[in-house]
Amino acid sequence: FEETVPPAASVKDVLYWFVSDYCDYTVTYRIREGVDPALTFAKDIIMDSDLNDLRYLYRFGDYISESELLVAQFMNSLPEETVQLMADTYTEGYRKGFEVMGRDLSKKSAVQIRYELGFERMVKAAIRNFREMGLDTILSRSAVWSVNQKAGRKVGYYGTPANRQYEYDHRYDEAIYLNKAFTDRKASVLRVAYEQYKKEAAAYAGPAVIETFGQEGFQPVNKKEANRLDGRQEKLSAKAANEAAVITNEYIPGDETSFTIIAFPVPEIGRGSHGEWDAESAGERFKKIFEETIAINTLDYEKYKTIQQTIIDALDEAEYVEVKGKGENRTDLRVSLHELGDREKETNFENCVADVNIPLGEVFTSPKLCGTQGTLFVGTVYIGDFQFKNLSMTFEDGMIKAYSCDNFEDPNEGRALVKQMILKNHDTLPMGEFAIGTNTTAYAMAERYGILDKLPILIVEKMGPHFAVGDTCYSWAEDSAVYNPNGKEIIARDNEISILRKEDLSKAYFSCHTDITIPYSELDTIDAVRADGSRISIIADGRFVLPGVGELNVPLDKEQGKPDNK
Repeated sequence: FEETVPPAASVKDVLYWFVSDYCDYTVTYRIREGVDPALTFAKDIIMDSDLNDLRYLYRFGDYISESELLVAQFMNSLPEETVQLMADTYTEGYRKGFEVMGRDLSKKSAVQIRYELGFERMVKAAIRNFREMGLDTILSRSAVWSVNQKAGRKVGYYGTPANRQYEYDHRYDEAIYLNKAFTDRKASVLRVAYEQYKKEAAAYAGPAVIETFGQEGFQPVNKKEANRLDGRQEKLSAKAANEAAVITNEYIPGDETSFTIIAFPVPEIGRGSHGEWDAESAGERFKKIFEETIAINTLDYEKYKTIQQTIIDALDEAEYVEVKGKGENRTDLRVSLHELGDREKETNFENCVADVNIPLGEVFTSPKLCGTQGTLFVGTVYIGDFQFKNLSMTFEDGMIKAYSCDNFEDPNEGRALVKQMILKNHDTLPMGEFAIGTNTTAYAMAERYGILDKLPILIVEKMGPHFAVGDTCYSWAEDSAVYNPNGKEIIARDNEISILRKEDLSKAYFSCHTDITIPYSELDTIDAVRADGSRISIIADGRFVLPGVGELNVPLDKEQGKPDNK
């Protein structure tokens, strides 16, 4: 045997049984890592180390690149009050999320922090803040075992990948062992694991996430040697994800938890627009972008709340919204809205300021699928770790009917990337969200530094209209009433797909929600169209034209050297 090469089938068989036999350990421990604050390995490093001695980073056991070292060094250079402001904004956003959604945080006792290594000084301050709220902190490494990984997404703490192509090549290693018998076993193990840790799961309040942006763009290469799911496995994977979500919701009800997400740049963003690198100038550029990001994350809550309510009042008069791109942007969409009963008490759009998604700046709704149709197009957009080029989607009655991108010469490879990374291997998805971003300050900053294509969707979604495919923003909590600051109930919490939960949960959810934004520069018009065909213009030629919201144009006009015009 030692002198022969074993056939591929026998190697796959060995791997299959290894993953299957041991998943009662690997999956169970992964569930514990996500809900049990008694696992303190990373927390002890953060709280007990001298963070000025950067050698502490190597204690995490992850690959530590120059980026993590530079971020940690930069964090150590910041005044204590700046670091505390960053942490306060982050943890207060988490607390506000529970308040806005009418959920009782006092019933919970643990929060999970997810972040990229290097930000330990901020995380340390956040741990203290959460402790004052009565929350212990969970910190777990992003999944290492294939059985626990999710393609294109890391959950936990992590460092910069040593080789992004390697991670791309191995994102579907589950193809080696994924079959019906395995998914049934994993689902069974998942339920047993949650039953074992149901006390910890019940106390879990939800994640608090720190994202990063500014990394050099990654252009993946599709290699024939890499594992990939076949059509049968794609459907099986999507079905298994839905089943896992149902089990998780039994032990961690979605209408009892919340979250928050905030983002900061990494040093790579200091590179020039053509990728050139001069350490001194790059460091200064990074510092300025970081400072402006802090400012964007702490914009005036009350001012935006008032402006956004003006936009919502106009949108609530509409039967549908029409969105059109300009220039090379081919977007031409009609988004249907739910019919309001009592407009004095009901609204379609949520007035979103700085709580679960930081920075502030959007109004959003769950569209009515029937009548929602047309083409969504964007020149470049980051989704996860991938920058999509000329991304296009066509909708009919709110469902995706066609899609493409220009990331590869072969259009079939482009469609495959969209299906894997955006549709999450579903054949189609509904438009789960329509929103209008109002954070023109962030957009002006991005234009000033030429970093629009490097910003994460968390910030980009506040910089123009955006559309999410997949579940609504209210998935697993549709029956919980949600109110805007003015007291009106947001009634657009369901669509024609999610309402199926009342008959069959497996038909109601997709376990994904992916945002796609059109930047102001590619936007022509957004019109609210009443039932009689009359129009209210919200945006024209990329500028806000609705009376009462002209202040949103000030950052854009300043960037272009125009006088203030409120």
